[in-house]
Amino acid sequence: MSSQPRSPSAAYRYLFMALLGLLVGIIATVMLMRALQARRDPFPHSLMHVMARQAEFLAQSQKANRCTVSDTLPRLQSLRALSNDLEAAFPSLRDDRRFATHAREIRAGLDQALAAPPSDCASLATINARIGEDCKACHQDFR
Repeated sequence: MSSQPRSPSAAYRYLFMALLGLLVGIIATVMLMRALQARRDPFPHSLMHVMARQAEFLAQSQKANRCTVSDTLPRLQSLRALSNDLEAAFPSLRDDRRFATHAREIRAGLDQALAAPPSDCASLATINARIGEDCKACHQDFR
């Protein structure tokens, strides 16, 4: 009785090739996604995130009953400085009359807040509401 060695099944080769193809596909997909991501300008989204975070800090100050000038003024100054870059962040909207109006309104509201900084939580609530309304109005038109 001679026993001949069995040849290995082709299934292992197919499994290896399938796993190799899956690995190459995943790597190619990641490379493609990174290339597409690199083509996008991160500035508009970054500006909106930082402005939203500053507005959130103002709201947190109001909730924590920390409404003194020294608590709110740095946030208002940051928001005002960031609002100077709205047109630069969205160059395709620079010539749009509605966008220019929204940008001008948020800067005007922040200028008023800086001219008379809030000294109590009631005035901070008014400022927070105005900032929220100005942001919401622009986002309704352009989001």
